[in-house]
Amino acid sequence: MNQLARAACEWAGDMIRVNCVAPGFITTPMLKPVTDNEEFFKQLKLRIPLRRFGEPEEVASVVAFLCLPAASFIINW
Repeated sequence: MNQLARAACEWAGDMIRVNCVAPGFITTPMLKPVTDNEEFFKQLKLRIPLRRFGEPEEVASVVAFLCLPAASFIINW
């Protein structure tokens, strides 16, 4: 997915923007088996700089911002 987003730079001349959001672990019901195993959960959080999992609202706000005209000049690879 990251490579596809990088290749999309070729489309910039046609005013086509491509955004790629690739978050790490997000607290959702699908992650419940991981969070239920306390020892594994503790070890996993040590590998995450903020020492916590993300929340769905945090990803949603980034995606919403990237859809706005205010984000039209953001390039991050």
